[in-house]
Amino acid sequence: MAKQLSEILMEQGTLDAEQVKRAQLYSKQNNVSVAEAIIKFGFASEEKVTAALSKHFSVPYASKENGILVPEREQNLQEIIPEKFARENMVVPLFVEETELAVAVLDPTNVFLLENIKMMSGKQVQPFIASKSQLLNVIDSFYSNKNLLEEVMNEAAKPVDAAAATEESDEDVDVSGYLDLDKVNPNSSQYVKQVNAILRQAITERTSDIHLEMFDERVSLRFRIDGSLYERTPPAKESVNAIISRIKILSKLDIAEKRLPQDGSFTIRYQNRSIEVRVSVCPAVYGEKLVLRILDKGTGEMNVDKLGFEPEQKKAFLEAANLPHGLIFLTGPTGSGKSTTLNAVLTTIRTPELNFMTLEDPVEYKLAGISQVQVKPAIGLTFAAGLRSFLRQDPDVILVGEVRDNETAEACLKAALTGHLVLSTLHTNEALGAVPRLIDMGMEPFLLASSLALVAAQRLVRMLCPYCKVPHIPDPAMLARIIQEGHLNPRDQNSWTFFKSVGCPRCFGTGFAGRRAIYEVYRMSEEMRNIIYKTQDLVELKRAAVRSGALNLRANGWRKVIRGQTTVDEILSITTADE
Repeated sequence: MAKQLSEILMEQGTLDAEQVKRAQLYSKQNNVSVAEAIIKFGFASEEKVTAALSKHFSVPYASKENGILVPEREQNLQEIIPEKFARENMVVPLFVEETELAVAVLDPTNVFLLENIKMMSGKQVQPFIASKSQLLNVIDSFYSNKNLLEEVMNEAAKPVDAAAATEESDEDVDVSGYLDLDKVNPNSSQYVKQVNAILRQAITERTSDIHLEMFDERVSLRFRIDGSLYERTPPAKESVNAIISRIKILSKLDIAEKRLPQDGSFTIRYQNRSIEVRVSVCPAVYGEKLVLRILDKGTGEMNVDKLGFEPEQKKAFLEAANLPHGLIFLTGPTGSGKSTTLNAVLTTIRTPELNFMTLEDPVEYKLAGISQVQVKPAIGLTFAAGLRSFLRQDPDVILVGEVRDNETAEACLKAALTGHLVLSTLHTNEALGAVPRLIDMGMEPFLLASSLALVAAQRLVRMLCPYCKVPHIPDPAMLARIIQEGHLNPRDQNSWTFFKSVGCPRCFGTGFAGRRAIYEVYRMSEEMRNIIYKTQDLVELKRAAVRSGALNLRANGWRKVIRGQTTVDEILSITTADE
């Protein structure tokens, strides 16, 4: 199938011979399929590859977007195709119609799989083709046991001795250091089962952070999903210390140290993918507080077309990113997706003819064909020191994770002035706020004016759950406000659709499923450069940006509202009118 795929995509004009050669070489060297290599290099998206195969094999294409990759929950499909078989063979049952069973598969040419499904179901099989990532997500949501966490917590009736954590063997941790959540050991201790249950449930619910803490009379377990915290069934108070000890062992931390904060990490293997977990333990009044950040690379979006850019914003950002030299700054609060955006941009502009290097703290995404360096301040490898070293490595494009001080700012400016393209991030409330911040850090206005190519800002907004959102008509005053702040044409109202959130089992009652970024992107015009050089007046800079026709955060957000992707309240909660 892999060899056929490259031929199919070449015939359709998606790939050229050089790209096929690179993908095949990478496939051979790294023991992955050609399809995975094509997607990894960004030659074609996973959806495009799947659609091409669908057309070539004349097999219908199933996806969440076209509404086909949605299993019918009232037909007991879990009994026809058990979860274990579905995961091992990458298959999702869709619906039963009389004597026919519809299934979504990764490889519709696998006649052995289709024959097995026919034998186990006793029905004729109608195959649909779907992408790997979407199949995994649907398997997670369709087979997930939402009561797993509650069942495990209720089962743990006995108090657990925290000291026993040091005596237990890590029977579910393999020799490579992974915690394998797909292995179930019935003889595991209660605290091991509780840790596994918490992690499994968190991954199933697309959780970014897990918070576990003790108070005077109770224990709090919360999952941060799409930016908001939700309470979950907590463990017994007597079990908390043992659970924290278990996490410390996995993270190779000192379980005896309870007075000082500790940071660590470990890796989970779950459902055919590796997930990194970053651990932070902090002493509090009633005991240690534990926060786990889940970095599931399988959910990271490395496609600029799906980040949330408006077409003119994407064009402006990529034009700046293809310049031979200059400064590009992306601003926004912690956790707003800045690293994801910059890594997606690097993936898009990556080419063998240029030398790409990144300096990050930490390295969150491993990018093929790009040299990535992790800063280590404890040994003197700071952003500024690393950047000075980079200039001796003959780079063309440099990504600096964050500009935090004057020394790093000056190093970035020097790199841009000596013929390099530098991308970095700043913590400011708005894109144009980067200008006074950089000047405060010691950049000379005339040098900044000549080297600054683009500034942008972003926020993450929750996307409505497509299964439970309901139509909603805003009142006339709000509609007028949307038109004014969004710079929209009222004559286009007939094409607008408004929805509000409700909540259903598929979105775990939140009413939302996933997040997308909203942006403001400003290319430096001659008028804006003159203002930076002469007065550095932020108000005048904003007026010049408006005259250039660029959209601010609020205007970008309103466009997602009128398309029915998010709610009015969501945009009002994360943006201000003058942003």
